[in-house]
Amino acid sequence: MRKLTAQSGGSLALAIALATLVASCGGDSSTTNNGTGVTVTPTPTPTPTPTDSVAAANAVVQQFLQIDLASLQNYANPTLPVYYDNTVQQIDNTPANDPVNDAIATLGRVLFYDTALSVNDTTSCATCHQQAVGFDDDERFSEGFNGGQFTDAHAMRLGNIRYYEPGDMFWDRRADSVEDQATQPILNVVEMGWDNNGGLPALITKMDALEYYPVLFEFAFGDSTITMPRLERALAQFQRSMISSDSRWDRAYAQVFGAGAPNRALDEALPGFSASEQRGRQLFMNNPGNGGGAGCARCHVPPTYALTANSRSNGLDAGETTIFKSPSLKNVGKSGFFMHDGRFTTLLQVVEHYDSGVAAGPALDNRLTQGGNAPRRLNLSAADRQALVDFMLTLDDETLETDARFTDPFIR
Repeated sequence: MRKLTAQSGGSLALAIALATLVASCGGDSSTTNNGTGVTVTPTPTPTPTPTDSVAAANAVVQQFLQIDLASLQNYANPTLPVYYDNTVQQIDNTPANDPVNDAIATLGRVLFYDTALSVNDTTSCATCHQQAVGFDDDERFSEGFNGGQFTDAHAMRLGNIRYYEPGDMFWDRRADSVEDQATQPILNVVEMGWDNNGGLPALITKMDALEYYPVLFEFAFGDSTITMPRLERALAQFQRSMISSDSRWDRAYAQVFGAGAPNRALDEALPGFSASEQRGRQLFMNNPGNGGGAGCARCHVPPTYALTANSRSNGLDAGETTIFKSPSLKNVGKSGFFMHDGRFTTLLQVVEHYDSGVAAGPALDNRLTQGGNAPRRLNLSAADRQALVDFMLTLDDETLETDARFTDPFIR
């Protein structure tokens, strides 16, 4: 891939410079007469430098966006806690041959927030995945581009999306990868509307007519061609950059990590936690039975709190056959609706489901059973149910909520 660098020759700036030369010199590079009787030779246009190229690109995009292409945000090499180690890297679904790139992720940020990607300029990815609520929606179902039509599932939180090893996406796992899911809402007849309004060709025609996209695609990919694979790559790289690692739990865990090796200090009391939060942590991390816990961490694994690869469904409905997945529990306290259909409105209701409401069915995860196929019953006390809620609230990451890398880049 060729980016706007010294090696690329700065094609954008060169084109601008040549156009200026043609306008001022009549297109003739030979000796000319300036009207005074004195013949002059036009000064040759210097070979553009990378700074020239980026400046020319910035001159276009900064009419619309608060982005500096000469000083990109760091998406490719974030600073992560030491416990985001090889055990975490093993569940990273980033393609080995396509690591996150700052320029491509920057394009993804623009795509994520651009309402122009909907048929009638009303809806973007960020409409349903809002940074202030953990990249979730503050409504049970998301309203589509046309108003009055709604999705049939609650929007999923996006933090730590890269740490679900299988990589398949959506509640029902219908997308094979983060890339595959990235453009499905854009094409969807309810969400952004292109499926029955000309499809991808119509969308690309619209994007080609927006001044900033040809420039941004050339900056990211080396030429201005807009394609579905490039859209998917850019959106996926931006979303995979949404790493949550600065919650209260993270900051406390960082102080004890390693002290309890090889158990990764998950059983250590955490500094600054209340008695109820400590009890909730113990219940979350320990297994039922002899461990005296609720076994939550067997499926929602620290430190990412993403779902394990082999998880099945959680018995939300009797006879359930769909194997649902869930997002990471990071920022779960910012959500107002829970489960794929948003039926629960409090974390206490979620805990009560796992305590006494799990229903039998062919898709039920065996970790939620006891004695064959019978659903497990934890019989937690009211105090323990509240303790689990209190602990999960320590997973909220205010840094991710306000990180400038993930804010709306458009000049509104």
